[in-house]
Amino acid sequence: MRALFSLRRGLAIAALVAFCSPLMAADDRAAYDKAITSAVNFLASQQNKDGSFSESSPIGVTGLCAAGILEHGRTADDPTVKKALTYLESQVKEDGGIYAEGSNHKNYETSLAVLAFAAGNKDGRYDKLLAGTDKFLKGIQWDASEHKDETDPFYGGAGYGGHKRPDLSNTAFMMEALKATGNGPDDKAMKKALVFVSRCQNLESEHNTSEFPAKNPDGGFYYTIAAGGSSQAGETPNGGLRSYGSMTYAGLKSMIYAGLDKEDPRVKAASEWLGKHYTLDENPGMGQQGLFYYYVTAAKALDAFGEEEFVTADGAKHAWRAELRKELLGRQQADGSWVNETTRWMEGNPLLVTGYTLLALKHAQPDAGK
Repeated sequence: MRALFSLRRGLAIAALVAFCSPLMAADDRAAYDKAITSAVNFLASQQNKDGSFSESSPIGVTGLCAAGILEHGRTADDPTVKKALTYLESQVKEDGGIYAEGSNHKNYETSLAVLAFAAGNKDGRYDKLLAGTDKFLKGIQWDASEHKDETDPFYGGAGYGGHKRPDLSNTAFMMEALKATGNGPDDKAMKKALVFVSRCQNLESEHNTSEFPAKNPDGGFYYTIAAGGSSQAGETPNGGLRSYGSMTYAGLKSMIYAGLDKEDPRVKAASEWLGKHYTLDENPGMGQQGLFYYYVTAAKALDAFGEEEFVTADGAKHAWRAELRKELLGRQQADGSWVNETTRWMEGNPLLVTGYTLLALKHAQPDAGK
């Protein structure tokens, strides 16, 4: 009798879960769609007459915002998007780059504009423009043309542009832009970039024989190996470079884009570091600094990693897309925007941060990965 009761109770619970699951899924999708609509409306209301977004760094922010809108179903002919892309077209230079006159951020600006044009290029209308950006980005990569061979710490990396020191953040943006225009792991620029990315990891191997991994052998990533090495998270007491969240996700994403699989020791070490530091409360190692950059980089990296549940060091399984959606939707402002109270790296600019968040949510949408 007791067994029959338990069976009936189990069947009832199963039936209730089966009944409620579609409703919860529908509610999740409705909340997600509402958040996206509100964000897109916010951006449209803030667009300048010339089609740009933001008074500060308008090319990069415009590229980011346009890409974010395009990734959520709008087309290049949508009025807001069309104005933004027309503005970006007006900033194309003879060398193929898309940047402001005298800019110190040529790589960032061009790479973010590429994400927008690539997302809006469904009919090939931007093929010529994107061929120019491809040439430009490959031209600013440090290699033999800058008298750097594969033994040099600068080799394969990209900096802000104008022969600035290469770093992992700029290199990751460049690689993502190259991937968006069809460059795969066999592309020479991607292979060269992997050399630089591997040297920004705290992992001793044939790919990284610098002094730093032995001083902090945790498998995470830091900002740059070039020019003596540097980490935004600072140094360990023995002179090692501290790993931190956003750069470790950037490293993981870039390695996957360059063709490494989950069995590669570099990928394993990065995922293990992230498993020990998995959180959505902060950018590990940096606190609230660069939090939304961390979110978008994490979303892209985990999507590329290809696991719907990310297993952390304690054995817990995290449905990371649902967790990230909940976190981001909970942080949305009443006007539809997102902003970081910790303003370093321009994250006090709601246009920039809303662009980041739209891209993050694209990779975390309810039906992604299915």
